[in-house]
Amino acid sequence: MAIELNDEPIQLRRAADQTRARAAGPYSAEAWRPWLEAAAVVHDAVTEHAKATGQNRYEVEKALVTAVKNAEGAPEG
Repeated sequence: MAIELNDEPIQLRRAADQTRARAAGPYSAEAWRPWLEAAAVVHDAVTEHAKATGQNRYEVEKALVTAVKNAEGAPEG
């Protein structure tokens, strides 16, 4: 069964990825806290989607990662 995702988890994952990119560098709790918080929001969204649709959480997250990667390679417009 194909996993369908709406835009919300995709946007959340993109935002978390951007936050992580800004935090890159030497670790400090202060610098990495925004990414950890954003990652927790993504985790919760994936868990809720999996629960609501009766799908495996791991499979939903895998589909999300693939969707974000595919969207990043897609031309704008």
